Amino acid sequence: MSAMTGLGLPEAGPPRFEGLDAVRTGLAGVGYLADESISGVVYLADRLAKPVLVEGPAGTGKTQLAKSVAELTGARLIRLQCYEGLDESKALYEWNYRKQLLRIQAGEHGKGETEGPSWQELEEDIFSEDFLLTRPLLEAIRATEPVVLLVDEVDRVELETEALLLEILSEYQVSIPELGTVRATQLPMVFLTSNNTRELSEALKRRCLYLHIDYPDLEREREIVKAKVPGIGEELADQVARIVRSLRTLELRKAPSVSETLDWARTLVLLGVQTIDAAGAKDTLHILLKYQADIERATKELLSASSA
Repeated sequence: MSAMTGLGLPEAGPPRFEGLDAVRTGLAGVGYLADESISGVVYLADRLAKPVLVEGPAGTGKTQLAKSVAELTGARLIRLQCYEGLDESKALYEWNYRKQLLRIQAGEHGKGETEGPSWQELEEDIFSEDFLLTRPLLEAIRATEPVVLLVDEVDRVELETEALLLEILSEYQVSIPELGTVRATQLPMVFLTSNNTRELSEALKRRCLYLHIDYPDLEREREIVKAKVPGIGEELADQVARIVRSLRTLELRKAPSVSETLDWARTLVLLGVQTIDAAGAKDTLHILLKYQADIERATKELLSASSA
């Protein structure tokens, strides 16, 4: 691996999108129905070469946005799935210790027969490219082709790992003591998603453009259902969107996400349902809601609404 040094960020490259309309229509073409806010932030992220921090409830399309942008631009998607305990060795790089040990043993064995490699030569060998295990962050920095880097559920990591992310996103370079500094030759397009399980640092937020994706309004959710559920009729799509919207107004432990709305709509189509009302929805609420207390509350509210 060649070491690269120098000041400043790598060039962002030519713009990926001609304008706001190109973002919105392009995302729609790959199955992601973006509103003006979403398409606007994606456009600015491209033009300003800044990461996007995407926050909002689970299941509202945050991860899918990054995947869709990668598909639209023909870029390679590199995903870092965050979790509690994620450290530098899993996010950035680590050495293949088992392979290094085997190489050391082979070198020592060779010394017993002929003049084997010196310890200096052996050390240079085991800390070479052949023994390096690249993880998503280093992989994104080293990439020569267009890349979309997705740092998923960044709010799950500890502050130390968040600081590492901030450093990488500020410099787009990594220092590997044994090999030197690896600096990106191009800027990846970066999306960080968060479900708001903890407050992220102000430093990380300053580095990013901010986008909040909430549950879609009635019209957009209806369009999402029609686009994502083959065979669903106009009337059923509208009824599904309206019932889900009414359920989200209740005090539920977990409100239905867009992905759960789609699961419910697909279930209804598979069951041959063409129209559904509040009373008829209660038999399949277990597809939409994931806690018994929520199902009982929703059932009560739906039956009350249907009898009113």
